[in-house]
Amino acid sequence: MNNSAHRTSTAHDHAAHQAHAGHAGHQMGSATWGAAAKATLHCLTGCAIGEILGMVIGTALMWGNVATMVLAIVLAFVCGYSFTLFAVRKAGLDFKTALKVALAADTVSIAVMELVDNGIIALAPGAMDASLTDTLFWTSLLGGLVIAFLVTTPVNKWMIGRGKGHAVVHAYH
Repeated sequence: MNNSAHRTSTAHDHAAHQAHAGHAGHQMGSATWGAAAKATLHCLTGCAIGEILGMVIGTALMWGNVATMVLAIVLAFVCGYSFTLFAVRKAGLDFKTALKVALAADTVSIAVMELVDNGIIALAPGAMDASLTDTLFWTSLLGGLVIAFLVTTPVNKWMIGRGKGHAVVHAYH
């Protein structure tokens, strides 16, 4: 390739990259709060489904606190990863590549959410011993998820601004 053709090709590649990088506020170096909130809400949805399901199952079966929390955390990760995995599989990725994308996109976000949410539940007096019919069970669980969203959104904003986390998924749109 001669220098002129190489410069034209490089300029085109750069322009295409810049156009994609600006998609939905995910440009490298900065990210919008809206994009971060959307990414966090995506993770929170899967995370909340697994977390609530795990807490309900463990509590209904009268498991101990540790077993219930472990089940809730495992299900939160499985459900959280599943949302991304199914979306990128639908975009045409093979399973192995889709799994790598889901792990790269969601691991930190889900881990922060789980740390915050389960920390709140564990530290709320009586929450881990509350039954499914107790207001304390639901307020600590749902309140923990709300606080986890608020804590995780800036983390996701920081990661998206560096081309990591949820920004990885946008290469496959």
